[in-house]
Amino acid sequence: MTLPKQIDCIEIVKYGGPENLIMTKRDTPLINKNELLIKVEAAGVNRPDIMQRQGLYPPPPGASDIPGLEVAGEVVSINADKSRFKTGDKVCALVSGGGYSSYCTAPIEQTLPIPRGLSYIEAAAIPETFFTVWANVFDRGNIKKNDTILIHGGASGIGTTAIQLASSFGAKVFTTVGSEEKCNKMKELGAELAINYNNDDFEKIINEYTNNEGINIILDIIGADYFNKNLNILSKNGKLLIIAFQGGFENKLNLLPILKKWLTVTGSTLRPRSVEEKGLIANQLYEKVWPLIEKKVVLPQIYGSYKLEDANKAHTIVESSQHIGKIVLTI
Repeated sequence: MTLPKQIDCIEIVKYGGPENLIMTKRDTPLINKNELLIKVEAAGVNRPDIMQRQGLYPPPPGASDIPGLEVAGEVVSINADKSRFKTGDKVCALVSGGGYSSYCTAPIEQTLPIPRGLSYIEAAAIPETFFTVWANVFDRGNIKKNDTILIHGGASGIGTTAIQLASSFGAKVFTTVGSEEKCNKMKELGAELAINYNNDDFEKIINEYTNNEGINIILDIIGADYFNKNLNILSKNGKLLIIAFQGGFENKLNLLPILKKWLTVTGSTLRPRSVEEKGLIANQLYEKVWPLIEKKVVLPQIYGSYKLEDANKAHTIVESSQHIGKIVLTI
């Protein structure tokens, strides 16, 4: 296949609002050793993309400044002595940048075959959220059957993924969302208890629901605003897993529950991890989660899709938090 000299892509012309995402052309990216070049059919839109556009989350050294952390498409070129892929394979991949484009490079270790029966749009909504949830809930959180877990922001891409995965592995799932419609959808996805944070105090509801026994694990995207409440509802040896700070990262904190209940408070990010670390997560997903996706036990939840040139509209929807699941760009 003859590769184009230039690709269509989205560029951040200056930090700020969605209007600063502009369609442009760039030279086709060079493929480094142990990478693939993917002809992109679809790319997922994520909160880190919003933060990058705002100037709050710069790409790591060596990564493309083009937004986009996950893609699905067709392998068109390979630079490796050995590869489990061949040209023409349909794949999805986690990338450190460059996803909002017609062609994107990806490390082979971070690339997976598209699960059988899924479209490009569905496949593009998998890597960022599934890698994040597995790394935090399963690796760091070590969730087990019959554990109880509270997932904040249940209607997000991360939330809908975490609810399905945790419940499919036998955990009891609670979640917080912003509307009754979202509460109903979360229960369909496997949540036992869905709390509308606009109407109810989740700390009070969960303490009542568990007879003040608390819960084992919390996956939190809010940060400072929820920190004290989270500690109050964790059970002895509970774990608070922080992966974002949508509610800020500074507050007056009461740390006493950490000592009294032997709590673990931890956090992590995905993007700066090494290729080797991400490759280990990819292998676990392929072994333990891909069969669930192919059996339709767990599926990426797609709210809608937009053409690449309408990336600004997609960002506007994500920032509104009115959606359930993922927004995807089609190329």
